[in-house]
Amino acid sequence: MLRRLVPRSLRARLVLLTLGTILLVQAGTMASVSHFRNQFTETVTIEIVSTTIRTLRAALAEIPAEERADFVREASRNEWRLWSRTLPSEAELERRPRRPPPPGQGRPGDHGHSSDRPPPPPRHDDLRRDLRKLVDALNTRLDDGTRVALSRGPAPRIYISLQPDEHTDAAALATREWLVIPLDRLSPPVATPLVAMWLAGMGVILLISAAFSWHITRPLTRLAKAADQLAAGQPQRVVPAGPSETRALGERFNAMLDALNESDAVRRTLLAGLPHDLKGPLSRMWLRIEMMEEAALKEGLRHDLQDMQRMVDQFIGFVRGTDPANYRFTRLNLDDWLQEHVGTWESAGSDVKLLEPLPSGVVLRADGFALGRLLDNLITNALNYAAPPIEIGLSTTAAHAVMTVSDHGPGISEERRIEALRPFSRLDDARTLTGSVGLGLALCNSIARAHGGSLSLDEADSGGLKVTVRLPLAQEDEGADGAQRNT
Repeated sequence: MLRRLVPRSLRARLVLLTLGTILLVQAGTMASVSHFRNQFTETVTIEIVSTTIRTLRAALAEIPAEERADFVREASRNEWRLWSRTLPSEAELERRPRRPPPPGQGRPGDHGHSSDRPPPPPRHDDLRRDLRKLVDALNTRLDDGTRVALSRGPAPRIYISLQPDEHTDAAALATREWLVIPLDRLSPPVATPLVAMWLAGMGVILLISAAFSWHITRPLTRLAKAADQLAAGQPQRVVPAGPSETRALGERFNAMLDALNESDAVRRTLLAGLPHDLKGPLSRMWLRIEMMEEAALKEGLRHDLQDMQRMVDQFIGFVRGTDPANYRFTRLNLDDWLQEHVGTWESAGSDVKLLEPLPSGVVLRADGFALGRLLDNLITNALNYAAPPIEIGLSTTAAHAVMTVSDHGPGISEERRIEALRPFSRLDDARTLTGSVGLGLALCNSIARAHGGSLSLDEADSGGLKVTVRLPLAQEDEGADGAQRNT
């Protein structure tokens, strides 16, 4: 489950790592700063408020009792009140923990609230929720009998007793003076600007981290595309960029391409030069064989010489098929071309048939001679090493033409199909007696890749081998460009 949540691309992982690290560091820093700041603020606030309450109580004690209410109202600009009575029905004192009363009996000042039915808690946005801890700390701090309480009704208020709490009976509580401070004009601290700034900062950091990750992963992405092109037979150099590690990786990749190109050039030169050098001795051997008089020896040498000639022809064909300079791409109508080419095999008496119906208007940018060599090699392999009939099919997808060649032979096991496409791979040791050097399927694969397509080996419905060749369809603009070039 965790693996599914982790992004697969390196770029996304770098962004996630950067943001995660920043968020953790910021969260830890903010938590530490907030803790110590709140602790300091709470200590200072409690000390100042408790001192203010003592000062206020002492100042009111100097004022005659009948003038205190007017004094409080005028001094607070008609916001505070002084009650010389019991608490209202919606309020209750916040007292220190004490032994609970017997079941069924309420406490003085509860005013209808029984011990087994506590009043509903304030709403989540009520300021009294945030002030409870402060009230408890003030009651602990004020050791002279002064009490601070929060109302429990719909109107949020703070009640401060201004006389020592020396009596606990109802008569004493009824004569107490309470300073009533309304809280409806106060609002909880709004953190919207801070949250907006924090989100904006996170957005900026996200953009910066995305830019850095893109700068780091872009050379790797280019290198991955270049590796795919190399696997498709279209090698392309990369421009070293990014950090020193990715630059070094790009330089090593270009060096590898140079080594592969040099090795491929040597291989093509060797494969192209050797067959041409052998043509002279082969021609002289044909002449000497024809001059021989012994028929049995003459026939055996002629057979061996034909095998050697086929090997030479396979080498030459493979070199031409793997050299991009030998291809001449033109606009080709594949369905008409395929009917004509298969018809040639049918007219020669081969058990080759074209599956109907064929799609019409299948146009490619292709080398007709190279495609003919591809199809001839596939049909020849099927006739020599499998069993007829050989079935040729054609279909199309959104972007490709799909050509299939199926036989009725034993097929090739799945674990050996990749090996069959390698040059000089011979799955049957008896093929050495027929002049085969294992270049047929490798040549077909090279021709398909040179056309921007692919070749794959599968199992046919008959149990034999089915070779599937996918070639890209020509685009309309390609056809127009080709027509202009031909004119």
